[in-house]
Amino acid sequence: MLQGPALLYTVTLLTALGFMLIGYDNGVMGGVINNPPFQETFGNPSPTLLGTIVAIYEIGCFVGALLCAAIGEPLGRKKSILIGVVLMLAGTAFQAAISSTGGMIAARIVSGLGMGFLNSTMPVLQAEVSPKAARGRFVCFQLTLLNAGIMIAYWVGYGFTPVDGSKAWRIPVALQAIFQVPILILVLIVPESPRWLASHGRAEESLSVLARLQGKPETHHDVLAQHQSIQDVVALEASIGSGKWRNLLKNDSVKSRRRLLIACSIQFFQQIGGINALIYYAGNFFALVSDSPALIAGALFTWFFVASFIPWFLIDSLGRRKLLLICIAGMAICFAAETGLVSKVQSDPGNKGAGIGATAFLFLYMALFTTGFQAVVWVYPSEILPLFLRQKGSAISTACNWITNYAIVQMTLPALDALGYKFYIIFAVINASFLPPIYFFYPETKGLSLEAVDELFMGRAVEHTEDPVYESKGGATAHLDHEGRHDSGDLDVKV
Repeated sequence: MLQGPALLYTVTLLTALGFMLIGYDNGVMGGVINNPPFQETFGNPSPTLLGTIVAIYEIGCFVGALLCAAIGEPLGRKKSILIGVVLMLAGTAFQAAISSTGGMIAARIVSGLGMGFLNSTMPVLQAEVSPKAARGRFVCFQLTLLNAGIMIAYWVGYGFTPVDGSKAWRIPVALQAIFQVPILILVLIVPESPRWLASHGRAEESLSVLARLQGKPETHHDVLAQHQSIQDVVALEASIGSGKWRNLLKNDSVKSRRRLLIACSIQFFQQIGGINALIYYAGNFFALVSDSPALIAGALFTWFFVASFIPWFLIDSLGRRKLLLICIAGMAICFAAETGLVSKVQSDPGNKGAGIGATAFLFLYMALFTTGFQAVVWVYPSEILPLFLRQKGSAISTACNWITNYAIVQMTLPALDALGYKFYIIFAVINASFLPPIYFFYPETKGLSLEAVDELFMGRAVEHTEDPVYESKGGATAHLDHEGRHDSGDLDVKV
C-alpha cells in the first residue's frame, strides 16, 4: 500500500496528468483548425462557425462544473474525477471519428462536461493532500505540465501540417487518450481526500489516510494533531451550517460569501484578461506580424512551458499577492506595447523591427502570465474556500472560468478581423483594472494550513508554520488587515 512521499507523489501525478490534459485540450484545436484537412472536412467554416466549434467546448466545461458543484460534494473527490475522465474518453472518441460540424460540436460538449468535473475537483484534491509549506509548489508542478500539454498540442499540430487527409487532425485529437487512460487507472489507486472523509463523518478513514500521507503510525503525535485540527474545523463549520448552498452567499463567521467572491473573481480575471485568445488563436495573431505563424506559435508555447518553472521558486516565498500584482501590471504594459507595435506592422508590413518587437512582447507576456496569474489561480480558490464549501465553491469558480473562456474564444476571431491591432488595447485596460481589487481584498495564504485560513478570515491570529511532515521550528503570527495583507491588525472588511 502506497504511503508517505510515494502516495503524495502518486496523487500529484494524477492531478498533474489532469492539468496536462487541460493544456493539451486548450492547444490541440489551435494547432489544427487552420490546416487545410480540418477546413476541408468541415466545409471551410466561417470565422464565426469556427469560433463556435472551438468555443463550444467551454460551454460543456461550464455545465460540467455546475453539475460537479451540485453532485460533487456527496460523491467525493475520487468519484467526481472518475465521472470526468470517463466522459472525456467518450468525447475524445467521438471527436476523432466525427466528420460533420454538428457532430463535432456535440462531441466537444461531451468532452467539456468531463473536463468540468476534472477541472473542478483536481485542484481541490491536490490542495487537500499537499503539505502547506509546499502547497504552491505542488500546484506549480501541475501548471508546468499544463503548459507542457499546450506545447505538445501545438507541436503535434505543426508536425501533422504536411499530412494529407483527415488523419492530419484526427490523430492529434485522439492523442488526448494518452493522458486520460493513466488518469482512469490512478484514480482507482489513490485514497479519498482525508478532509472530505472527515467532513462526511468518516473520521477513522480520515485518520488512516493522514497517517499514510505522512508515512507515520496513526498514533503518532503529528498525525493526531493534524487530524484534530481538521476535526475542529469540521465541527466549527457544521455548527454554523456552512455546508449548505445558501451559505455560499452568507456573510457568516468564516466569511463564506467573501471567500466565494474572491475565488470566482480570480478565475474570471484570468480569462477576461485575454490569455486564451492567445492560446487558441496564436497562429492568427502571429499571422499579423510573421510569415511563419505556426512555427512561432510553437516556439511561444515551448517558452510558455519553460517559463512555468519560474514560479516554482517564488510562489511559496514571495507569496500569492505579490506575484499577482507585479505580473498583472507587467501584462497590462505588454498589451499596451503590443497595440502600438502591431499597428506599425499593419500600416507597414515591411517593418521587421516592429514585428520582432511585437513577438518579443508576446513572449514576455506569456512569462508574466505563467509566473503570476497561472501559478496562483489554481491554488488560490482551493486555499481560500472553507472546507464544507470547497467542492461547491471550487466548481462554481471554475464555471466562472469556463463561461468567461467561452466568451473570449467565441468573440476573438470576429473581433480580430474587425479591430486588428486595436484588439490589444482592450486587454491592456482590462488587465490594469484587476490591480485595485487584488490589492485591497485578496489576503496572503502562503505557509498557512487550510484550517488556518478559516482562522485568518475570522480575524484571529494565525501562525506560518511548516507542516508536520517537515520538521518545524516555529513560525510567524499574522492577521488579516483591511488590505487583505497580513500584519498585526485585525480590522475585518465585509464584502
